[in-house]
Amino acid sequence: MRDIRLIPRSRERGFTLIEIMAVVLIIGLLSTLVGIAIFPQIDKARVNTAKTQLSMLDAALETYRMDNAHFPTGEQGLLALIKPPPEARNAPAGGYLRERRVPEDPWGNTYQYESPGQHNTHAYDLWSFGADGTAGGAGVDADIGNWSEDDEALGS
Repeated sequence: MRDIRLIPRSRERGFTLIEIMAVVLIIGLLSTLVGIAIFPQIDKARVNTAKTQLSMLDAALETYRMDNAHFPTGEQGLLALIKPPPEARNAPAGGYLRERRVPEDPWGNTYQYESPGQHNTHAYDLWSFGADGTAGGAGVDADIGNWSEDDEALGS
């Protein structure tokens, strides 16, 4: 018979610090690659959300005009859609927006309204300043308005 001796292990099984650091590094690289792919999509989604909200506000303004024969003045602004002024005699009691509030654009800024408008496509101008919150810009910082020629969703 053979003599089988148990040899005590001097080292426990487990991961070394270098192995753990390698895994953390790989996870960091993968998350960076995924982030690079996702962040432009988030910006694109915000622009599309702004266009959709502008279209919804356009529809509410058109309903206001049909009920009252005119659009809200520049001084009344978009608040006339939730709290119609006294001269808007045919306005529904709850206003024209289901949420009973004027939404903010996807970047947390207020939508801009000017009546009469400076652009020829509508009697009013309705726009968001984009991601930077200031006039002008390019890409996601560009203004998004109801006069933009490439905005099919707004019916321009």
